[in-house]
Amino acid sequence: MMKFASEGYPFIAAAAAISALCFWAGGAGAAAVPVLITAFMFYFFRDPERTVPTEQGLFVAPADGKVIVIGETDETAYLHAGVKQISIFMSPLNVHVNRVPCDGKVKSVNHTKGTFIAAYKDEASIRNEHIDMVLETRYGDVLVRQVAGFVARRAVCRVSEGDVLQRGERYGIIKFSSRVDLYVPKDAVVKVQMGDMVRAGETVLCKIGERG
Repeated sequence: MMKFASEGYPFIAAAAAISALCFWAGGAGAAAVPVLITAFMFYFFRDPERTVPTEQGLFVAPADGKVIVIGETDETAYLHAGVKQISIFMSPLNVHVNRVPCDGKVKSVNHTKGTFIAAYKDEASIRNEHIDMVLETRYGDVLVRQVAGFVARRAVCRVSEGDVLQRGERYGIIKFSSRVDLYVPKDAVVKVQMGDMVRAGETVLCKIGERG
């Protein structure tokens, strides 16, 4: 049975209520568009189960979508180190529930207000509204950044400082279209390529403990 993200219930309920009102007032024709919107709300907020790999040293995708950035950078806000960055763009058709990339303890969660430019643009990671979660892991600190996009105006992080999380665990959602940036230690070996389509909690993005 399909699960749905709890954050979607108000949207689903509102769309269903409008559909019923339109049907009552004008019949099936008047309710056609609201019914389609209701169906989309169910589709958008779906939360399917995922098969999480168990091998040590793996970092799985924190989001469904398309890989748009793979590279090395200096992360100066939280990690203060040279790291590898992998970014995933989520379209409105992707599952938008976010999952934890690796086992770890939440070191901090910080919400930064900003703009809402298209999430696939490089500057969106810094300029757009975003939530930064730093995980303390056996491999060093890892940063996961939920970035709101042009359509998505709100990211939700369900965890707090001190929480102990497991790889693949659900931890948040971004509504309607967005991106997630993952910053991992520099010695991680990347397992995906630009343009790859990935699934949160299942697709291995990189691995530590392996020679390139």
